[in-house]
Amino acid sequence: MSECCSTPQNKVSPTPKTHRCPANGQRYPQVSTVTIQHHLKRPWRWTPTAEQYYFCDDPDCDVVYFGQDDSRIEKARLRTRVGLKERQPEDLVCYCFGVTRQETETDPTAKEFVIAQTQKNACACVSRNPSGRCCLKDFPKSTS
Repeated sequence: MSECCSTPQNKVSPTPKTHRCPANGQRYPQVSTVTIQHHLKRPWRWTPTAEQYYFCDDPDCDVVYFGQDDSRIEKARLRTRVGLKERQPEDLVCYCFGVTRQETETDPTAKEFVIAQTQKNACACVSRNPSGRCCLKDFPKSTS
C-alpha cells in the first residue's frame, strides 16, 4: 500500500482506535482533524472539542464524524457528498481520481488505474477521501 494511505502522516493519536457512534452505537475507526477540515463547508467555524475523532460510514446514519466526547458532525455540514453513505451510481468511491460507483462496476481499468497511482504515491487520501483512508477497500469485490 502507498505511503499516502498509511496512518503516521494522518497524525492520529494512538488510542483508542475505534469508538461508538453516538447516533447508531456501532464502532468506527479514527479520522484526523485534517481530514475533517477538508470536508467541512466552513472549516474556519469549527473548533474541535474532542481529543480524537472518528468516521461513521453507515448509510442510514446522518452522522459522518464524531468525537470521543460524542460531538457530532452531520452530512449537512459537509461540502463533500460522502459516497460510502450514499448509494447513487454517480457517488464517488475514489476521491483522488473521481472514480464513481458506476465506473467501478462497469470499467475494470478504473480500479487498475487507482492501484497503479497508489503504488506511485500519487494519491491524497488523507485530505480528499472523507474517511481519510485509501479507497481501494471500498471498490466492489470482483465477481469473476
